Amino acid sequence: MNRNKVWMSVALAMLLVACKSTPIAPAKVEDKSVGTPATTADQNANGSDTNGIKEVNIDSNANGNDGNPLRDPNNILSKRNIYFDYDSDAVKAEFRPLVEAHAKYLVAHKDAKVVLQGNTDERGTREYNVSLGQRRSVAVKKALNLLGVQDTQIETVSYGEEKATQNCADESCFQQNRRVDIVYGNE
Repeated sequence: MNRNKVWMSVALAMLLVACKSTPIAPAKVEDKSVGTPATTADQNANGSDTNGIKEVNIDSNANGNDGNPLRDPNNILSKRNIYFDYDSDAVKAEFRPLVEAHAKYLVAHKDAKVVLQGNTDERGTREYNVSLGQRRSVAVKKALNLLGVQDTQIETVSYGEEKATQNCADESCFQQNRRVDIVYGNE
């Protein structure tokens, strides 16, 4: 009986090794957003498209506000909220430059850490809202990861409807509560 268990274990191990997956090349991402096609002026010296990407100053000595770009109101890094559509955890295209700017900062400052706080409006059950808030914070985390930010720099948390900015009666108010707040450590 013991001999059969050994043979079964060996056979199972061989099967698992034979089924080992091999890495595949990442899929190409095509930007199908509405806009004008990239021209030669939209490309930098190495030929990569820079259309729609703004320069982000991450040098802490170049800003006038105590030397920290995170607190400079003229810097995109001072913006810390990513808003979502109703019942959605998809990061909207309009927030792509903001996510890219924070990713660039985090990649350049390996010791910097952020907490992504997922929030919802008060519609829905408490459990559903906590889950949706977590999905939203994880969506932003995945976007940052794809841009090179390490997992060790990011923490996700969901507050659901607990940190609503105000009690709402209309859609324009609800929109303000459907967000992920980017909070840097030591701030």
